[in-house]
Amino acid sequence: MDRKSVEANGMLLLTAIIWGGGFVAQRIGMRSMGPYMFNGFRFGLGAITLLPLLLKRNPDRRLDRRGWKAVLGIGVVAGLFLFFGATFQQLGLVYTTAGKAGFVTGLYVILVPLLGALWGDQAPLQSWLGAILAVVGLYFLSMKEDLSLAVGDAYVLVGAFFWAGHVQYIANFSSQVNPLRLSFVQSVVTSGVSFGVGLLVEDTNSAMIAGALGAIFYGGVISIGIAYTLQIIAQQKARPTPAAIILSLESVFAVLWGWIFLGETLSGRGLLGSGLMLCGMVLAQLKSSKKKKDQGLKLYP
Repeated sequence: MDRKSVEANGMLLLTAIIWGGGFVAQRIGMRSMGPYMFNGFRFGLGAITLLPLLLKRNPDRRLDRRGWKAVLGIGVVAGLFLFFGATFQQLGLVYTTAGKAGFVTGLYVILVPLLGALWGDQAPLQSWLGAILAVVGLYFLSMKEDLSLAVGDAYVLVGAFFWAGHVQYIANFSSQVNPLRLSFVQSVVTSGVSFGVGLLVEDTNSAMIAGALGAIFYGGVISIGIAYTLQIIAQQKARPTPAAIILSLESVFAVLWGWIFLGETLSGRGLLGSGLMLCGMVLAQLKSSKKKKDQGLKLYP
């Protein structure tokens, strides 16, 4: 492995570490404010942190009307996928742990090729085997004795379908536009819709915002701004398959950070389920990431 690959994989590992911590930040943020306003601030701040990158790519600040028009059309739909994925994930974190949310969210990497099969793309055998492992793992991780799915995990699981739809949509349309512009537009849309819903259904004041300020900063600046930038740089040099597998480790780090900062623990049954789910995620990506490299990657945690 050459030096560039080592450096790229190191940046991807740092990205996974940061994204794993994002689940902890989101859970902490929920102690002070509702999920919609929190996501509004988080994605709004994330959009702001992307502005320097946009200006660097276009230093003379000329307005490319045709390019931005195409981005807006695709970005609005991508932003709505992102809104629903982030909303259900945030709602789930009210009732479940950061670690469990990390693993259930990670199912999107298996759902992507399976959803693609509904749209005409043939899902490879590894994807189906990975899905079976993940479902068995989900049973051990989240199912209660009465065979009902824990409510928090159910919310996060619904969100995983929207994450998968988002990645599938991005894989089909992102090549038509500038990815950095698309990332900016979709985050603005997600922030705007979240704020709109939050103003209607949540009570928010300055004290609540102050209480969640650290979590908002982590989720917006570090998790979106810094980690996303690292991902862009790293994936210019990294191979798709190792990149996708390394990024899957965010679920492992979600468990680790949840244990260190929140005192969350997993039972032996939960650890078994997590291990099976991780194996399923990796197995699914070994094949699918070769077919469409965008499917094993995502624009936001």
